[in-house]
Amino acid sequence: MNEPFVHKIFTGKVRSLGSEAATDRMERPWETGMFKEAEENQLWLGKTGLAGDEVADKKNHGGPEKAVFAYPIKHYAAWQQELNRTDIDLGAMGENLAVLEMDEFTVCIGDTYRFGDAIIQVSQPRRPCWKPARRFKLIDLALRIQNSGRTGWYFRVLEEGHVISGIDLELIDRPYPEWTIAACNEIMYVRKEELHLAYELSHCELLAENWRTSLNKRLNGKESSTKKRVYGPNGQDANRPD
Repeated sequence: MNEPFVHKIFTGKVRSLGSEAATDRMERPWETGMFKEAEENQLWLGKTGLAGDEVADKKNHGGPEKAVFAYPIKHYAAWQQELNRTDIDLGAMGENLAVLEMDEFTVCIGDTYRFGDAIIQVSQPRRPCWKPARRFKLIDLALRIQNSGRTGWYFRVLEEGHVISGIDLELIDRPYPEWTIAACNEIMYVRKEELHLAYELSHCELLAENWRTSLNKRLNGKESSTKKRVYGPNGQDANRPD
């Protein structure tokens, strides 16, 4: 099996888009950091992300537990075929790392990698929000990403250092081989009624706190709707499924 590989690194500044005069919700003003450009030079990777990278919604994005977002390159062929959109290609999901030889079935919570001079650790799957939908004018895109399982995942940074694209990720620890990103997604979105699974996953010490909080809310009967996250200001519809 080939080593996990960082093909491209992407960073981007926050952009303000849309028009105040727009009548279509998808054309109204919004801010996002998901438009990113490939970086060929060495970059500093700090505790909250790559030098030169920004997030717009700091309440729900960024921070130490979402310092780096990785997305498998192979998923883009599926998106292009399913959506008949050639513009959904590398960088389209707002990822920082476009990766090869790794996906949601082979990456686990707590996986720890040496990446250049830095050490990074898998913290959680991505929970897609409404912004990819706004970018591509596909109102249900967040839900499609969620339901497909092709979510990608986040890393926290254990040791800061310089990184560069075109290098392998060296796996140095795998404490929770049972908690693949795919398994986490299935528990969060599919096997909701199996509370024993939510209980077990909530006790994974290296799972990001926000995921553990969501699972504990489910266990306490207080789980909230996902509509605000997946549809947001694009246009919420009570008849749409969570």
